[in-house]
Amino acid sequence: MKRYLYEEQQKPDTEPGHGHLKEILKAKKEVSEFMNVTVLYENLKDDLFRFARSVSRHEQEANDLVQIALVKAWQEEKLLSLPEYKQRAWFYRVMKNQLIDERRKEKRLTEWEDDIVLPARVIAADHLEITELLSQLPHEFSDIVFKRYWLGLSSKEIGTQLGLPDSTVRYKLRQAISRLRKILEEEK
Repeated sequence: MKRYLYEEQQKPDTEPGHGHLKEILKAKKEVSEFMNVTVLYENLKDDLFRFARSVSRHEQEANDLVQIALVKAWQEEKLLSLPEYKQRAWFYRVMKNQLIDERRKEKRLTEWEDDIVLPARVIAADHLEITELLSQLPHEFSDIVFKRYWLGLSSKEIGTQLGLPDSTVRYKLRQAISRLRKILEEEK
């Protein structure tokens, strides 16, 4: 009797495919939800792009907003149970919040970079004088100043090229500007 009960308890685990059944059902549910969100997207696509274009600066930013909202829609389980007008409002809210987050991030980055200003004399100098001034700096500093002010790269782009965090690039840029000021003051 005990042996029979033990075999019954083991039977579900030993049946072929039993453990995979739950995985298959879960995958099927995910595919079904994906398809439902895709159908929802197709129904709202024109409105979503119209809204995104109205709040963004350019077409690429609008496309990014719609794409981010769509990815978040696939992750939001309760979205499909809402009425259509609330689904549309949900997409608008997600895109608006994403845009606000991006603008705040840009503002923080530009505030950092706007704080670092070259001395007026350096800006007014000709190319030979600037080259001479930059040669008085360590190579790393002159490279960062050149990339920032003559190539117009952001601290993030410079950091990517040099393999440094953008905050380190801003710090070194600030140090380079400080050294340039000292050099210019000594020349007076």
